[in-house]
Amino acid sequence: MDAQTRTIVFINAAHALTHYALLILPTAVLAMGGAFPGLDYGTIVTLGTAMFAIYGLGSLPVGWLAERYGARAMMAAFFVGTGASLVACGLAVTPVTFAVALGLAGVFLAIYHPVGTALLVEVAGPGLGRAIGINGVFGNLGVSLAPLATGTIVGALGWRAGFVLPGAVCLAIGAAYLRTPASVTAAARREGATFPDIPRATAIRAFVVLTAIAVTNGLMFNAITILLPKLLEERLAGRADALALIGVIAFAVSICGAATQFTVGRLADRVSLRALFLGLAASQMPLVVGLALAAGWLTVPLAAATIATIFGQVTVNDAMLARTVPPALRARAYAVRFFVGFVGAAAASPLVGLLHARFGDMQAVLWTLAMVGLLTAGFAALFPRLTTAAAVRPAPAE
Repeated sequence: MDAQTRTIVFINAAHALTHYALLILPTAVLAMGGAFPGLDYGTIVTLGTAMFAIYGLGSLPVGWLAERYGARAMMAAFFVGTGASLVACGLAVTPVTFAVALGLAGVFLAIYHPVGTALLVEVAGPGLGRAIGINGVFGNLGVSLAPLATGTIVGALGWRAGFVLPGAVCLAIGAAYLRTPASVTAAARREGATFPDIPRATAIRAFVVLTAIAVTNGLMFNAITILLPKLLEERLAGRADALALIGVIAFAVSICGAATQFTVGRLADRVSLRALFLGLAASQMPLVVGLALAAGWLTVPLAAATIATIFGQVTVNDAMLARTVPPALRARAYAVRFFVGFVGAAAASPLVGLLHARFGDMQAVLWTLAMVGLLTAGFAALFPRLTTAAAVRPAPAE
């Protein structure tokens, strides 16, 4: 395995671990009834608030730290810090120590998206789109495996093992990462040396557009995934298999997202990124409108298609940011983009909850999201035309 491939493998593992670690608590808490006397389910879940908040807000300082200390040091801190924090969660004996350990996990988990994504696009070479697509699949794998693996571990070994075992895996991967050569691959050096000369105004405009869409995409995705179980309950009311279908859809959503990210990643190496970008952005509003008007089983494919386009857009947006922001500024650029996306995602829960409480169903929420989709398409139309090699690069030889 050459240095380039080895680095990509570690980055993909870090992406899967990031999303897995974030979703341990929601499953492990089901077996934590007697873990901390006097605390019920809701209180224990609340102990994870700091982890999720720091995970989102911490991306901004992480971008600056990456420029100061380098991506390798930050990724090493990710593996070692995340692993140690998860082990500490499993060994915690009081609610305070458990909450502190979760908060520390959030500190180190915040490293991945700004640093890992920037490092990935530096070493990916001509197969950038495919590398980003595969990386997205690993992220979805972490999301899908978390409840299944955590439930299995907790059922067999108890809730503490649900944190300690993945923590030990993370530490082992970190040890392997630290044993790899520290040199930057030749592909990364060539990429930095041959980055196309994009006018400053064009690069700024591209970054602003991609950052604005990070907000609308974050809001759209989180809102759709939050409202989906309730929407299915409303649309499939009275059907005996409705509850089972909700579980199937939760899995199908992840599969659709993964398949779309891989497919879009391949296309990103072969076609105009702007055209791909506009197509995905323009599809969101009509799909959400269709979801608002649908009845019964038609809700299922429309929801899957909506989420697939959102996942696909994340992939192509990562590629576009990589091709419009110079390598030296990418960690900071991805940090800002992830931060504003987190802000948009955080608004989803109150939006869904307040509108559903006010109107009694999901129709008002869906029509609001259709307007968000229209806003996304409007932002996308403002993306500048790239006449340099940044627009599209040739696919790698098969």
